[in-house]
Amino acid sequence: MAAIPDSPVETNTAVCGFESTFVDELGVLTVAWQGAEVPDPTLLVLNEQLATSLGSDAATLRSDDGVAVLSGAAAPAESQPVAMAYAGHQFGGYAPLLGDGRALLLGELVDTDGRRVDLHLKGSGPTPFSRGGDGFAVVGPMLREYLVSEAMSALGIPTTRALSVVATGRAVHRNGVEPGAVLARVAASHLRVGTFELAVRQGEILSTLADYAIARHYPELTELPAEGEGNRYLAFLEAVVEVQASLVARWMLTGFVHGVMNTDNTTISGETIDYGPCAFLDAYDPAAVFSSIDQSGRYAFGNQPTVLKWNLARFAEALLPLLDSDPNAAIPAATAILGTFDEHYENHYSHGMAAKLGLNGDDVDRALVDELLTLMAEHAADWTATFRALADELRGHATPLDHLVPREDIGPWLTRWRGAVEGREHDTADAMDRVNPLYIPRNHRVDEALRAATDGDLAPFQKLLEVVTHPFERRDEWAEYTTPAPREFNDTFRTFCGT
Repeated sequence: MAAIPDSPVETNTAVCGFESTFVDELGVLTVAWQGAEVPDPTLLVLNEQLATSLGSDAATLRSDDGVAVLSGAAAPAESQPVAMAYAGHQFGGYAPLLGDGRALLLGELVDTDGRRVDLHLKGSGPTPFSRGGDGFAVVGPMLREYLVSEAMSALGIPTTRALSVVATGRAVHRNGVEPGAVLARVAASHLRVGTFELAVRQGEILSTLADYAIARHYPELTELPAEGEGNRYLAFLEAVVEVQASLVARWMLTGFVHGVMNTDNTTISGETIDYGPCAFLDAYDPAAVFSSIDQSGRYAFGNQPTVLKWNLARFAEALLPLLDSDPNAAIPAATAILGTFDEHYENHYSHGMAAKLGLNGDDVDRALVDELLTLMAEHAADWTATFRALADELRGHATPLDHLVPREDIGPWLTRWRGAVEGREHDTADAMDRVNPLYIPRNHRVDEALRAATDGDLAPFQKLLEVVTHPFERRDEWAEYTTPAPREFNDTFRTFCGT
């Protein structure tokens, strides 16, 4: 792999306390690298709460030295910036070497809760893995990742977090010329299924990588034996299947469409990562696709659980040499664990849907759930608004639901549902409001905020960020953020990965 460029980059102490356990143990999966020069860095947004949790001072990060680190122009003291290597299946096709084509891992920090996290830059310039790309990013997509990842965190969905976005002053060519930007991202780690797909072809490094991932994310498994029945690698596979089943269930319950569920975007930690062509449902439609590059609908909303299981099968394939030295034993063992995915997913989804409907999570009438989804699909009912309208229905306010599904169609279903919550209507409505968001990053609101920010006006972005990071708190002055996009917007809306 390529060596670090000759031109040195100044280090500074604006962000301190970096460690590099991944590089120390798995340097063969990295290339030492540095960010590109930044012509005119300007801090657009800083997550001060997150900064504090990382032991960093917001004022220091806002300083010239701090912005230099957040833009990639200067390496933090004690850090070893690297571009990480990985492989992956992209839209079902295998790519033997992908890697951080426009990103750098600055290093690891231990937050105030004692949790080890990565600090990672996105858009910091070309690396040996750029594959012909320029390595840069632009303001709109970087602010989208900041906004949506923070919204996901507020919704209680495991996710990477956004620390900052810095405008670079560089003109970047996309569809025309757009202002460049760098995102600083915090993650439990950047280990992916694709990392294992590369490591399995590197020989002995596979067991080192697996042991590192186990120690970092599933330390309760470290004492298990490396061989034989019940070995830690089988338990590791099972743990990743469980957290990913839980994650995709939460996406489905929230109406989130990831848009690019490649194996290099499937984390070992169970966090959502990479918010390029993501979107949220307005009208419920299992076939909804928003990504401009998903021409076949592979990553449509309703396909997400199936795709996730497919990705986990690729993970299991990579782990086979560790599961058993005999492939005839390893394959059935892996297959048996993968076979539990549907049960794990159904358990998380059913309990989540029960909470959304105020039902008893231990005995959910799945037919009741499926009939509601059928009605919503037939009438293109808004996903988010419907569940809040059902809570209003229990309080005696029928108008919101009447605007979504005709009473003559949903009436029989309502009778059955009311029977399931009879005698506890008020408490049920309140409980439903605690799990069903009122505000999500509506696609048209995100689009208009990013367009304004690209033109230099951050006010719509800041307002939308405030709204979506308080998703359950009804405020009258935020009423406009509850409405879906005009139909003409949805008919043509597409998202792009930003590269």
